Order: sequence, then C-alpha cells, then structure tokens
Amino acid sequence: MRAWLALTALLHLASVQFGSAEGPPDSPLLAAANSSLLWGTYRPGLYFGLKARVPDSLLTGLIWFGVHDWQSYNQARHECDQRDGLKYSFTEHDGRGAAKEVIRDPLNNVKLTIRWVKVAGSRETDGGSWAMRIEGEPLDSNQLSRIALLNYFGNDGALGSLHLENALLEEGLEGAAQLDGFAGGIGKYTIRIEDHESNAPVEPGPHGADFGDRLARTQFLGLTVPPGAAWQAKKAILNTVSTRARTLLSSYDQSNPPDPALLFALPNQANSDATMFAFQKTYEGRWGVDIFFDAQDSPARLDCEWWLTVRALLSALLDGELTSTLRADASLSAALDASSFAYQQRFDSLFPQIASSFSGRQREFAHAITANLIGGIGHWSGPSIVDRSFSQEWDADSSGSAPAKSPQLTAPRELFSATPSRSFFPRGFYWDEGFHLALIGAWDNDLSLEIFRSWMSLADEDGWIAREQILGDEARSRVPEDFQAQYPSYANPPTLIMGLTGFVARLQEAGISIASSVDDQMTFDADATTSSPSTLGSLYLSSQPLAASYLHSIYPTLKRHYEWFRRTQKGAIRQFGRRARSSTEAYRWRGRTADHVLTSGLDDYPRAVPPHLGELHVDLASWMGFFARTMRDVSEFLSEEEDFEDYEEQYEAIVGNIEDLHWSEDEQMYCDVSVDEDDESYHVCHRGYVSLFPFLLSLLPADSPHLGATLELLRDPEQLWSPYGLRSLSKSHPLFGQGENYWRGPIWIQMNYLALTALNKKYASEPGPYQTRAAEIYAELRKNVIDNVYQEWERTGTVWEHDPFTGWTSLVTLIMAEQYY
Repeated sequence: MRAWLALTALLHLASVQFGSAEGPPDSPLLAAANSSLLWGTYRPGLYFGLKARVPDSLLTGLIWFGVHDWQSYNQARHECDQRDGLKYSFTEHDGRGAAKEVIRDPLNNVKLTIRWVKVAGSRETDGGSWAMRIEGEPLDSNQLSRIALLNYFGNDGALGSLHLENALLEEGLEGAAQLDGFAGGIGKYTIRIEDHESNAPVEPGPHGADFGDRLARTQFLGLTVPPGAAWQAKKAILNTVSTRARTLLSSYDQSNPPDPALLFALPNQANSDATMFAFQKTYEGRWGVDIFFDAQDSPARLDCEWWLTVRALLSALLDGELTSTLRADASLSAALDASSFAYQQRFDSLFPQIASSFSGRQREFAHAITANLIGGIGHWSGPSIVDRSFSQEWDADSSGSAPAKSPQLTAPRELFSATPSRSFFPRGFYWDEGFHLALIGAWDNDLSLEIFRSWMSLADEDGWIAREQILGDEARSRVPEDFQAQYPSYANPPTLIMGLTGFVARLQEAGISIASSVDDQMTFDADATTSSPSTLGSLYLSSQPLAASYLHSIYPTLKRHYEWFRRTQKGAIRQFGRRARSSTEAYRWRGRTADHVLTSGLDDYPRAVPPHLGELHVDLASWMGFFARTMRDVSEFLSEEEDFEDYEEQYEAIVGNIEDLHWSEDEQMYCDVSVDEDDESYHVCHRGYVSLFPFLLSLLPADSPHLGATLELLRDPEQLWSPYGLRSLSKSHPLFGQGENYWRGPIWIQMNYLALTALNKKYASEPGPYQTRAAEIYAELRKNVIDNVYQEWERTGTVWEHDPFTGWTSLVTLIMAEQYY
C-alpha cells in the first residue's frame, strides 16, 4: 500500500514538473508528445543505433568483435546480418522513451543487454536527454568471453562539430570519455561514457608489457568524414584499425603476434576538425558501460536529472529502502527498472486478454514481437531514384514498344516508417506499413498517425507514393541495383489506409465524433495527468479538435492518392464486351512480368499467361473496395457530405462489379479475368489467397450466397487449410511449392490476420446462414496461427517470413488479444 501511495505522489510530482494534460490542442503536452519522438532507435538496420529524426544530424552506432582469437576481428558486428548467426530482438520498447534489446552472439560467447531511456524536452524543438546502458556476460560461463566494444558518434551535417574534452594521450583515455558537440536540429550536447566500477580488469596476453596499461584505458579515434557519410562509420573505423594492426605486426614474429585486444585497437589519434569519434574498450566476463547524452540547449537536461532521481526514489520505495544520496549509476538503474515495469504494466492494460489467457512465457513472446516491431521504426532522408518513362509493353495504353529505362535522382525527402525486417529490408515498404500500423496504432495511436502522416508527405502532385522508399545512400547500400528505381505507374496494395481504419475505430470507441460539441471536447482527457508514453500516445483520442484537425490536414492528400489508384490502375470493361453494373470500377495491376506481379505484393502467385492489358485482378478490385469504404468513413467523420455520397456510390459499384466480373459459377470461387487470342474474356482461377480477397476484406455480406463456398475452400485440408494457418496456394494446385515458392503454398501471417479479422468482426458476429460455421473456423484458425508462430519463436528465438521478420508477423499480438482493425 505504501508503495502505491508513493507511486501516486511521484506521478503527481511528474504532472507538476511537465504540466497538466488538460489544455487546448497547442498545449505544452502536445509539444512534449512531438518532442518525445525526436530521438529514437531510428537506425533499425544496425544491431543498435540511435539518431534524431532530423536530416544530417548526430548518428550513433555500436560495433563489437571478439578478441579471444585473431580471426573474430574479421566478423565485426554492426549491421544486422543473418549470416552472423546472432539472435537479437528488442524485448521492450515503448516507442518514445525507453527500450531494451537482448543480443546473443555465440561466436564471441557473449550476451549483450542494451537498455535506453530518454527524457524529452519541454518544447517541440528540444532534443531532450537520454542514457544508455550496455551490459555483457558470457553465454557459456565455462568458456572465455572477451570482446572489444566500440561506440561511435558522428555528426552527419555540414554545420556539426565535435570536441573531445579529455587530454589526447597516446596510450588512451583514463576514466570517463567526454565529447562536446553541436548538430543541426538538436543544438549543443555533451556525451559521457562511464565504465561500471565492478568491471574486472582485463589481463593482456602475448607481448602485453609492450603496451603498458592500454587495456585499462579507453582507446579513441577522431575522423573527419564528409557530410552524409557518417553511416559508413564501420568501414572508416575498421580500416584505421587494420592499418594500425599491419604496422604493428611488422615488428613481431608472425608466429607470435601481440594479444588481439592490443593488436586490433584504435590508434588514439584525433583530427582537429574531427566530425566522428569512436571509443573502444576491451571487456571480459561480466561488465557494463553507461553512456549519457545531455542536450545543453534544452531544459530537458535538468528534467533528465530530476526525472532519474524521481525514478530512483520510486524504485527505492518499491523495494522498501530509501537512501539519502543517489549516485548517477543508481539513478539510471532505477530509471531503467521503472521503465521496464511501466512497459509490462502498459502492455497488460492495452492487451488484457493476453495478460489473462496466456502463460507467462507466451506473454514474453507477445511483449518481444511487439517491442521488436516498434524497435524497427526508422528515419531516413535523402533522394530516391524514380523512372517516369518505363513501363512493360502490356502496361502501355497505346501501341508500340515501351520506352527505355531512364532512372533519375529526386529531390531529398524524409520518411518515418517501421521496417519489415531489420536484417533484410531496413527501409520503408508501402504494402507492409499498413499491417505495421495496425499493431503500432493499438500500442501508440499517435505514433501510428505520425508514421501515416510521413507517408502521406511523400505523395507527388499526382498522388503517387512509391511502393519502396529507398531514401539516401545508406538505404540504397542494402538494395540490389535492379530494384532501386521506382515507377510512377506502379502501385502496391493500399494497406496504408489501415492506419486510418484503426484510428477511426478507436475514435468511435472513445466516443469522439465530428458531431460532438467543440466546447465539450476542447480539453484532453482529465485523467491524463502525466506526460507518460501512454498519455503522449493517445492525445488524438482525447480531443475532438485534434482528431478533426489531423484528418483535415491529411484528407486532401489522401483524396489525391485514392484518385491516383482509380486513374492509373483502372481496367478495361467495355473494350472487351464485358457486362457489369458499373462501366468504370474494374482494376488491374501495372508492372507485372510473365512470372511475377510484384506490385500486387503476391510476387509469384499464379496469374494469366501470357500477360494481357485486358486482364482484371480480383485482389486489386477488393483492395479498391476497402479503400473506397475507408474514404467513405473518413468523409463521414469530417462531414464531407458530397464526398461521402461519391465514396458510397463507388464502394457499391466496386462490390457489385466483383460479383459480376470475378465470380466463377463453374469453379465456385472468385477469379482474375483475362483475354484470349480471340479477344474473349475468361476466368483465370487459381485456388489460393486471390480467391479469398472479397472475403478477406469483408466485402461480402454475411448472407452472401458465395460465402459458404468461400469458407469451405479455406477450410479444406486438401486446399488451403493446414494445422499452421491458411496456405497461400492450394495443396492440390500443380504449381504448389514450385519455383521460388513465395506465394505458392507458404503461410503468410498478414493474410491469416485478414481472414481472422473478417471472421471475428463480420461473419461470426453478424446474423447469417454461415455464422456458426464462421465462428468454428475462427476459433480453430486463431489457435493454429498463434501456436505455429509461438513454437517457431521458442525454437529459433525469432519470428519469420522467409527471413527474420518482425514486421507483419507481429500481428500475432493482435490475434492473441483479439483486437482487429
């Protein structure tokens, strides 16, 4: 009881320090919410990296390698790479101010635990302050665990500066290392690196006496790198280390070289105009190091000290102990522990069904996949490559061959986005992002809106948004050249609007509508009295003016984007004598080849052979129905009455045309349509996900005469049903498991999520002839999917697509919680 009273009192102090949550939309709390998203783990392609959400600013990163032998240096860890054989995942991440990542490195026999906590500034432009703790311990306590750890900090802009406070000593730095710097967007700052007092000394091996006490000191390097090149830190730093090592080796017998910890080390040199600094220390056994970043220009510097003290007091009270003085490391420990406690509590409050219905280990699984999705959020800036001339010949609307490719660099842009896979796809993917936003929105509504807004800002004057966002040299370095250019006639499934369907649903749950009196809802939720991450993540759910303002701000771009789809992906109806209730609402994917329709997202799923400009695709028609329905709902919220009527009419026309054009009575399924050599239309039927799309997106009414056949298709073990989830292609199809085998049998979580959403929200809940059957299928499919992904996580330590993939696979959290958007 005493602990909870203390907690209440301390949270009241927090509300006094940061200001009340009540206030108009331009209140300090809203500024604090924006500031809380400035710094983050926004370099998801690295095992751990921090940056501000500002172009050309400060970057941080982590490099390590083993010094137990002379070979491990060649396998230094930095970028996430499945070939490294590591298991790594954020196990906690609130998206704004705290994170915990665990990395297991068998080659180097080390487990790294990295924890990070931040206090945002009091103004939107304040960088705030943060602290990071890195701890290591052997995976096998009976084996040697000895690594060299390098932390680097690089100013990536032309106006940045760095200065090392310590005296530049040839043998390295004694005690803490301190940097003073300045960077665009975050102002002046100080970085301090402090080893834990409990770290054991590292005894040098061969020729140790030649190097004095270097292993007890911090080695350093200050380099001058061009603006925009700080992302190449690993190459620059390790090249310097290699050069030094080769020079040293020349003085020794090659059969008896120096200790690798002494050989592979920074040279303790710094350029006077250095823009990047790296610091290296060798550790053995159990060890720890703390890194503190203080924003000098911001009141957050004081806030950070104050908040850590409050957290420490809270922790001490919860433990039943209270000391009169607190060291910095004790304050940081308390802050990190309190942040972990807050993450667990917040998770349980947002997803109560997981807390009450699953085992402790299964809850850990849900915590981890949610955290790793949020830890995969990144910020990119720079130009992309666009080719506005090229199209496939069957995409052309006029006769003649397609023009040659002519890729061009665009003006620099920015993107704030979650990533599908940190090791394989650390960049923005349009069709993945909508599924990401389903879970991110459930965790932090306002964070999902910020990501959605960032994507909308990429729309060109025609409304086109590229399906892959490869912004800047760092992002392009991870993409094969053939896939770098984007084409303005190419679409992707418009899943991005799932970010809005979830927002609208949460507004409805909160009782907020455009019809409400502004006077009644001008303030934020009166219970939101602290600037905790949970409060900062739901401001747009606490104020009708804020919600309306956000939707009004993105609505014109959203309309333009929707119309781009309708215009550029339109299919032919009258030209081939097709009969449908609407002469306009039919669609086909551009950008396909004879073997792939990458733009559909279902890459190698079987389609018509050969491709034809007269084909129609039922999955795209279904997506457009989903898009029209969402536009209808948003326009209704905003009281855009004329738009509402247009979207309602378009939605009904699309749904009607799906029935008229895509249902095959002979095959009892929905099919694509193509044109034969006599210019006659025919159905192209391949039992699989494409056949389910009108059902997956809840376009069929609950009493549809076609629902029964669709349910039996997905439930048939010889077709799509399996003990692990729905297959992408029928087990009985001649192409099942053939070729690349991406969409020719494998089970995809996001498609199973759509199926579960349709079953749960519509077909098992609305009266109809198949309601009972839908409920039975839902319960069984949900269990199969959860068990499958959880068991693979237990077996391998991660979740999968073909690769480690905590993008849309993290939707399992929502499936466990039975929260569908």
